Formats: sequence, structure tokens, C-alpha cells
Amino acid sequence: MNKVILITGVSSGFGKETSELLVKAGHKVYGTVRKETGYQGPVNILKMDLMDQGSIKKTVADVIAKEGRIDVLINNAGMHTGGPIETSPVETIKLQIDTNLLGTVILTKEVLPHMRKQAGGTIINFSSIGGLMGLPLQGLYSAAKFAMEGFSEALRMEMKQFNIKVVLINPGDFNTNNSANRRNYLAPTGPEDPYKILYQNTLSVIEKDEANGWEPDILARKLVKIVDSKNPKQRYIIASFEQKLAVVLKYTLPGKLFRWILEDHYRIK
Repeated sequence: MNKVILITGVSSGFGKETSELLVKAGHKVYGTVRKETGYQGPVNILKMDLMDQGSIKKTVADVIAKEGRIDVLINNAGMHTGGPIETSPVETIKLQIDTNLLGTVILTKEVLPHMRKQAGGTIINFSSIGGLMGLPLQGLYSAAKFAMEGFSEALRMEMKQFNIKVVLINPGDFNTNNSANRRNYLAPTGPEDPYKILYQNTLSVIEKDEANGWEPDILARKLVKIVDSKNPKQRYIIASFEQKLAVVLKYTLPGKLFRWILEDHYRIK
């Protein structure tokens, strides 16, 4: 059955690839962007800012007015910060949490009454491998994604009686524009920074992993299958064998040993 889909953050990366593949699969897709992009394509573009509750309400109302329903909500939009927790500006911390968590929660709340009324729907929330383990110099990003995990698990149980499914996506490293975008939100550093060496070493590993990561279309094709599935799984870890193994080791090895493995990978002395 063709579905009405609302997906956030379609200007690039996962969102752009996924939204266009969903249209090709026969679905009616509405994608949100924060700024005008001049996009020319098959996706119905709506301007929405996750930091603006008014624009969230308007976006949902516009889709309902045109289609009368929202079958699938894909909470894809987000942003990445980087740097030590101590030296990260409070403004950046708020931006990270408000965008990756609070905006998603508010949008989901706005969609839920319509899904309840239509007696069903699917909500797909983007977490991360970083939502299953705390990552150095990405602590604030991990914090937001850990929160997304708890939010999604609780929501899944609350929505069971209304036939609304909640799915978590945990991507590993992908070759998107995350590295470039993160540089706009890095904690300040300099010669007197006590984290300078850690900063240089770890950030270089993070960006190398992302540059060598999978292409976004791999995840996009998987998302299309999830949307079309009658009984999707609760969680999909879409990552390399090594990263999937890391998730297993996180929950099987003694904490200190697993921490040592992460510290070795991220060149933490």
C-alpha cells in the first residue's frame, strides 16, 4: 500500500537519498528542510525548523490538510557537535540537545493524535551507534542519542494499544557531510587547551572513520524496506561488521576492558 510519509532533514545525506527512493517506491513523500535549498525533485518540500514549535505545527497541519493522514514519520534530521564536554560552549550543548531530542519529541507529539485517529502508523527514530555507547569528543551527541533510545523504548510501549509501531535506526559510520558540518560546532581549542592532543588525535580518527564509511544509499535502501514491512523490527543496526561487533562487546565484556578497546581505537593515551 502506498503511504503518506513525513521525513525530516531531506536537504542532503540520508534524508535526501531516502526521500527520493521512497517516491520511486510509490509513496507520497513530504520532506522538511530548515532553509530554502532550491530543490527540484519528486519530494514535496516543506520548510520546518525543529527549534521552532510553530513551524512544526504548521508542517503537520499542512500534510494533514493535503492528505488527511500521516502513515510514517521518519525523524531523520539532526546535527553533530564535537569536542571535550568541559570546553563545549553551553549554547552548542543546548543546540545539540534541542535539535536531536527536543525537536523530535515535539514533532512526534504533533503527529501522534493523527496516527491514533487513523488507528495505526509507524514512527522511525534515528539513534546511532553513539546512542549505544558513549564516544569521546562526541559525548553531547551520544547524550542526545542515549535519550532518543529511552524515549523510543517508552513510546513503543505506550503506542502498542493504538497499533503505532516505533522503530529505532542505529547507523554506524557513513560517508556523508557530517564531518564538514561538525566543524561548524567544534569546541574552541588553542595552545593552552588541556585537551589539545586528545582533540587532534581523536578527531582525526572520527573523521577518517566517516570518510571510509558506507555510502548513504545503503541505509536509504534499507529504510525503504522497513517502511514497506508489515512487521518491522524494533531496532536496525546498520553498520559494518566491526561496529556491530563493538555493540555486542559493549554488553558482554567487562566495562574496563571495553573502554580500553575504545580508548585504543580513538588514540586516547
